[in-house]
Amino acid sequence: MPTPHYGQPRYRVIADELRKRIESGVIPPGTLLPAESVLKAEFRASRGTIRHAIAALREQRMVITEHGRGTYAIPHRTEPVPDETLESEVRQRQVAADPELAALFAVEVSAPLIEQQSIIRTNGVIGTVIRTYRLPRTE
Repeated sequence: MPTPHYGQPRYRVIADELRKRIESGVIPPGTLLPAESVLKAEFRASRGTIRHAIAALREQRMVITEHGRGTYAIPHRTEPVPDETLESEVRQRQVAADPELAALFAVEVSAPLIEQQSIIRTNGVIGTVIRTYRLPRTE
């Protein structure tokens, strides 16, 4: 979706659009933002411009990026808190697939899956817990 610039830097226009989506709930808290390649195609922008837009959202505490995992929307506050600290912790373990996960992954019940739990704390208080599952890597 191309957006007019009207004198603003392109990354700022993209960051503003993504911020509106997060604030309106189109991208709910705890949800992964679309991949860079998807954003590049949608906004017809370079990888660097998309990364700059995401960096701007990180500075505004709208998103948090976990290396190798992606960028997640975080709950939006109506008023900024200057001394607020934001921390992220990631835990990973192997679990047995329950019937729902087995159906989603098209595997047998109790097949091994990797569960990754991301905990996002604000000033030491847990605000968001995100659990993701994937099949173990076969080497």
